[in-house]
Amino acid sequence: MGAAENRTEALRLIDTIDESRADALMKGAVDLHVHSGPSVMARQVDHFQAVEEAAAAGMRGILFKDHHYSVAPFLPIMERVLGHHGVAMYGGVVLNNTVGSLNPHAVDFNLKSGARLVWMPTAHSLNHIRNTHRKSRLATNVQLKKPVAVTVLDARGDLLDECKEILDSIAEFDAILSSGHLHIGEVWVLFEEARARGVKRLLVNHPMYGLHCTADDVAELVRMGALIEQSACLYVDSRFNYFTPEELREHIDAAGPAHSALGSDLGQVDNPSPVEGLKQMIRLCLALGYTDEEVKLMVQDNPARIVGLQ
Repeated sequence: MGAAENRTEALRLIDTIDESRADALMKGAVDLHVHSGPSVMARQVDHFQAVEEAAAAGMRGILFKDHHYSVAPFLPIMERVLGHHGVAMYGGVVLNNTVGSLNPHAVDFNLKSGARLVWMPTAHSLNHIRNTHRKSRLATNVQLKKPVAVTVLDARGDLLDECKEILDSIAEFDAILSSGHLHIGEVWVLFEEARARGVKRLLVNHPMYGLHCTADDVAELVRMGALIEQSACLYVDSRFNYFTPEELREHIDAAGPAHSALGSDLGQVDNPSPVEGLKQMIRLCLALGYTDEEVKLMVQDNPARIVGLQ
């Protein structure tokens, strides 16, 4: 099926689930993948609006992701203005060209500024750029200079020294390491070294989209201790819809609900808002036969645990 057919089928299933059931599961939800603004990419909500909409839905926390800068240093100001909403706010840093790519100094600064997550390169990873050349729907950066492609491996396939230094910082602050948009062949080497250096919080975003993971890869990543996040934008009524509802079931089952998280990966214009997209994802999962308790694990408990929200 194409994207239009995928969206039609997703909406048909979503409409079989009463909205109030999803509303109940949104209360306490934690979204670790919110693309709000300001950004060089067009966003439909800014960071303040994202918090306000999350609060209105009864959500417990959100983590802001921009491909080019970290929201983490601004969180104390945002907490002063928005703290009364009771939504925990988190930031992280993506190791793209705009922060110096695999830059231990940028990681050190952001972790000391309160960042909870370090993403490996996304839009500027070698794997991402190769995918974009093949006209995938991975994010592009037409507003910025042509990127220098980044890989975490040297010519022999070993992890670069600067990446090892970054892993040591992540371990020191007990922060989350995300695979970003690296190829699964890079992720194996990265995660093995990360575990050896004491990194305890491993996250994989949309493993079957762009990272070239198989179901067997996902099962092995789970055995390494990784949490597997599925992006709502790839399955719901979104212009980024790429997979069928049946494929969503396959992707979640590869890890199991106990090791899965649901993130919106939304905030772009002409898409559902992060809150609406996550709610659609909840209804779709319920329609696919997951229990309320299993969905609660994926949308509340597991993301809260990995971000350290007790």
